[in-house]
Amino acid sequence: MAAAAALAPSVASADTPASPVTQHVTHRGYDVTVPASWRVVDLVERPAACLIFDTPTVYLGPAGTQQDCPAHAGPGTYGLWIRSQGSTRAPVGARILDRGAAVSVRPDAGGERHVVVRDAGVLVSSFGGVRAAEVLRSAHLTAEARRAPAPSHAERASGSAQQAVARVKVPGRFTGRGFDACTAPGGNVMSAWRKSSNFRSVGVYIGGVSRACAQPRLTADWVRKRVAGGWHPLPIWVGLQAPCERDRFGHTMSNDPGTARAQGRQAAGAAADRAQNLAIGKRSVLYYDIEGYNNANTTCRRAVLNFLSGWTNQLHRRDYRSGVYSSISSGISDLSDTFNNDRFTPPNHIWAAWWNGERNVDFKPYVPDGKWSGRQRVHQYRGGHNETHGGRTLNIDSNYMRVN
Repeated sequence: MAAAAALAPSVASADTPASPVTQHVTHRGYDVTVPASWRVVDLVERPAACLIFDTPTVYLGPAGTQQDCPAHAGPGTYGLWIRSQGSTRAPVGARILDRGAAVSVRPDAGGERHVVVRDAGVLVSSFGGVRAAEVLRSAHLTAEARRAPAPSHAERASGSAQQAVARVKVPGRFTGRGFDACTAPGGNVMSAWRKSSNFRSVGVYIGGVSRACAQPRLTADWVRKRVAGGWHPLPIWVGLQAPCERDRFGHTMSNDPGTARAQGRQAAGAAADRAQNLAIGKRSVLYYDIEGYNNANTTCRRAVLNFLSGWTNQLHRRDYRSGVYSSISSGISDLSDTFNNDRFTPPNHIWAAWWNGERNVDFKPYVPDGKWSGRQRVHQYRGGHNETHGGRTLNIDSNYMRVN
């Protein structure tokens, strides 16, 4: 009996069908093959779901008006968002596919791909590099697909029109409180918070390969309206992370100082392009999010400092100013230590994550008062938590700043 019992699991497993490796996901007749491990979220059934890619996911349908998102998500992975062509305006640079469904599309500088599939009337966005690109190439149409009407002349011209819109300079002159959130809140939420709180600045992730949350509401119009409504936006680019943090992040910079510096320049060029598309004008400050890293690792530290120098130098060439967000004890401390080192170029602004609860821009002992003293500091003094103002709840990080 003992021998038979020992064999039983083997016999049972032989009769058990193997788990599927892939699954088909279909929306409006647009069908893609994705790994079986990917989540599938119907946004019509779950309108409060956050469009977040911290785990591989396919989202179907339009984004809800108030997503339940964290303030600061983990590193982005990969996934897809499929919705009707008319539910949102296609991002600048989207590929318009007049026939068929399968397509190879080069990612934009933030690692995203956007495709309008006219034969199914859908807009498809992919996030996260090679795996998501493979999914786009697997696409085909089912009998349910219905061709969307041809876009109007105005819609076809929307990309160039967005390039020509009036731009705003951010963050502007401001001293006081702000918040940052994983995804840009809707206009009604921002209005409620403007009336019912003393927050006047909002940090918003405009792109980068490590961005976890999609930005369904972030447009040039959103930026202009926030500035007109008295807000001071802080644009954030979250791209390659420190090379010694590969266990935490899927996208890291090179260990080689020269290569890292070139990668920083590339990130800055991409961020400047995205900023222009979002009506963020010249002389605005664009902040690079470099998460905390082991700065006792000298190779890693050197790579980060070279990357951030490349970021700053290229932004200056594009007539933008540079900012860096990082942990007070790693990135910000390292920037302070090399402030007068001719091999590196310091950013114009620093944004220190130091959750000490103090609403000030006093960064001693990490940064002396004489550095970045001319309205060049932002302090993230509290991490993710819920706050409700005007009946609207957001999960935010809290900041205090003195900027111009």
